[in-house]
Amino acid sequence: MAAFVRVSGPPNSNFLVGYPGISATLPRIEGKVEVRPSAGVSAAVNISLVTISLQRRETIHPSADSVTKRHLAAPRKEIADIVGKEMLLYRCPHGKDSESVLAMDLPFVIFIPYGRGGEEIARRVPPASLQLPNRTAETFYELVVTLQQGPSEQKKYAFPVPISRYDTLSTFGMYNRPESAERVTDHLVTLGISLPRWSYGPLDPVSVYIRLSPNAEWMKKASKVTIQKITVGIDEEITYNHEGDEPTRKVKQIAKTQQPVGVKMPEAGYFTNLGLVFPAKDTRDNDGIIPRGKKEFPMYAVNGFTTTGTLYKIEYSLTVKATMSGARDIVLRQPIVVCPYDHAGCKEEMEAIEQAAKDAAHVSPDNPMLPAAQIIKANEPHGLKALGVAIVGGQKKPLID
Repeated sequence: MAAFVRVSGPPNSNFLVGYPGISATLPRIEGKVEVRPSAGVSAAVNISLVTISLQRRETIHPSADSVTKRHLAAPRKEIADIVGKEMLLYRCPHGKDSESVLAMDLPFVIFIPYGRGGEEIARRVPPASLQLPNRTAETFYELVVTLQQGPSEQKKYAFPVPISRYDTLSTFGMYNRPESAERVTDHLVTLGISLPRWSYGPLDPVSVYIRLSPNAEWMKKASKVTIQKITVGIDEEITYNHEGDEPTRKVKQIAKTQQPVGVKMPEAGYFTNLGLVFPAKDTRDNDGIIPRGKKEFPMYAVNGFTTTGTLYKIEYSLTVKATMSGARDIVLRQPIVVCPYDHAGCKEEMEAIEQAAKDAAHVSPDNPMLPAAQIIKANEPHGLKALGVAIVGGQKKPLID
């Protein structure tokens, strides 16, 4: 007899508990697997084995954004692996092929890895769910329930679970320390930049303090240099197959601002402050309506963000270019982190993260204290009552308490 399988989360909350990427919150997926007869309310189902696992699927197709290359390039590359461990939820008694069951509620908790664990893949924090435009790269997660009915028949049921990462929030102290860098050209001019912080989300202001200073030992030559313009841009660099034999790099400028200067190099140097707004993707359609999101992917107001998967990685840098005459142009690249949430959104999450960490302090990963499984077998006297059915005059009728 075929079975109906469903995964439900805790009452009034999501499957996902805690914040992936933040180990103090013990990120985990909690819920229960419900097994019922699929045809006929009370037709018993034969069950041998029930397992559940969290599976990550990742695909790349670097040429998918080009109509001409799409058909000529290599096909889409795909991997699937299990995050954490597969959990055995039920196995029928030894010596039996299967157990005849009317209903099953099997609670489970899957802990999402949160250790940095170096090369040990099982310990690595899994990357966030993401789908780039034209599906050039995507990562998504599914809860996969495996149901074995008898010696040969095995079925898999997949339920998508969107997973976000919270370790790049722009409100964390490590991103709010000033970062600075310098570069020299022709021994004449030094370009120095300073960023007050270096994690940004959609529509966050990006401010850069820029300093051009002449070399005091070559002052006569340096004073003949003319600063023509200063350009600040944000570059997105996607490396496909970054761990493989032939990585493919694609760099795209996603924002740019320019300031014309047109002055000779002053003896004290030239100082300016340039700013731009980090670009955001409009989540609304042409009618101003936010469409229903896909089950596998959270709705982000950015196309991409800083992330590293097995088949691809996305990195960002802030590029400052000083265009000059009398000396070579200077280009300085400073790595930055891009978060899927804006600064205000990150602030709102901080309190909830603190609360989740307090709640997680009472949870033991070795013994998470799950509720008992409820299994109602076909021959139990009150089995039909559990399904909301009663026998009245030899016929099965809906049970009314």
